[in-house]
Amino acid sequence: MRMRWSVICLSLVLSGCYDDISEIQQFMRTVKANTPSSVPKLPEAQPFVHISYQSANARSPFSEPKPEAIQEKFTQSQDCLSPDPTRRKEPLEKFALDNLKMRGTLGDQADIWALIEATDKSLHRVSKNNYLGLFHGRVINVDPQQVELLELIPDGAGCWKERTTLLQMAETTAAERK
Repeated sequence: MRMRWSVICLSLVLSGCYDDISEIQQFMRTVKANTPSSVPKLPEAQPFVHISYQSANARSPFSEPKPEAIQEKFTQSQDCLSPDPTRRKEPLEKFALDNLKMRGTLGDQADIWALIEATDKSLHRVSKNNYLGLFHGRVINVDPQQVELLELIPDGAGCWKERTTLLQMAETTAAERK
């Protein structure tokens, strides 16, 4: 019985081997006839011009400056207006003023706080002399409709200039009221 199965399997395997390859040869002749035999010339290579790197001794633009270099910049401009580098930053100083909204006020006319909402949906109570915004904005006045800030803007020459900015009460939409 085992011998019979071996003979049947062997005959099936051998019947799969077919000797006629004329179709394959015809296909190969067709492909060779339709394929261009020459390869186009490559364009001539331009000569390489070596330019030596001039800024090897300068600081890499991809690395942060050393803390000493930053401190030297602060001490260098002592005769002009600049922010206090030792002052501890407040939570709202990591947000741009465009990302802050005044949502309301608390208190009475003598002692009033503004409620400021940040983009992370946190609500902060702000009063006079608090800081907010990216440009060292100090609150100088809180009204029921707006918060007045005194910001320090860099002038590009190592000094800073003062600028007054208003953060007004935000309009609430129907979607925000829900």
